[in-house]
Amino acid sequence: MAERTVESTEVAAQLPQVRVAVLGAGKMGGILLQAFLKQNLFAPEQIHATVGHAERALALSTQWGVDVTTNNLEAARQSDLILLGVKPMQVPGLIEEIRPALTTAKTLISFAASVKTRAIEEAAGMEIAVIRAMPNTPSALGAGAAALCRGRFVSAAQMELAERIFETVGRAVVVDEKHMDAVTGLSGSGPAYIYIIIEALAEAGVKVGLPRDIATELAAQTTFGAAKMVLETGYHPAMLKDAVTTPAGSTIDGIMALEEGGLRVTLIKAVMRATERAKQLATG
Repeated sequence: MAERTVESTEVAAQLPQVRVAVLGAGKMGGILLQAFLKQNLFAPEQIHATVGHAERALALSTQWGVDVTTNNLEAARQSDLILLGVKPMQVPGLIEEIRPALTTAKTLISFAASVKTRAIEEAAGMEIAVIRAMPNTPSALGAGAAALCRGRFVSAAQMELAERIFETVGRAVVVDEKHMDAVTGLSGSGPAYIYIIIEALAEAGVKVGLPRDIATELAAQTTFGAAKMVLETGYHPAMLKDAVTTPAGSTIDGIMALEEGGLRVTLIKAVMRATERAKQLATG
């Protein structure tokens, strides 16, 4: 995904009292950081970020207008809210690295798939607030879906802050931690499934004679519109489907083809397998 330069703003930040660190401003970390700036949640001077290489840090610091370094410990020391954006296998080492900067007054938010809150609490060696999040890549455009779960030492105010942060980049829901692997399989991996569906619809449009650019635009907008109908009307998808499906019309023939091809079962299996893989990652 191409990175976008974030324009500066003179409007006061929504959360001016919170200093935030994004440790591992890679794909998702970078998406969230840029969204925070675009939505004016934090001012640039409130944000500290880290990456693995000095050259990359300099380039991103220039691009984003925030402090980007390779020093995780110093970024954590200067921050109240610490986002852990590294890969799951890197989390234990990162916590060990920043442990001298941790206090029970700070909040850790991890979006490393499959890493449990208790594991982070134990690595920190103190009763620190840990919130686990699973956002997805459409957060880059403010259309993300994120699920959050709380660790043992999270206050209501800390959870409210986490919800507010992720609501700036889309929709946020709170779940029990036992459901987080399922969230990974559904909304974490889900954009990839939807891209395949859009691609297939566009190919179908080409097959029946549409120019490829028009077919792709129609497929993508149709998917967007259908999702918007579900979210904004509150109606069950089956009810909305029935509203499109007129007796003896063309839509029912298309639905029959989908059922014959096993689309429904295939999507269910995709979520099940991705969930199972997330569970495997959690157990090493």
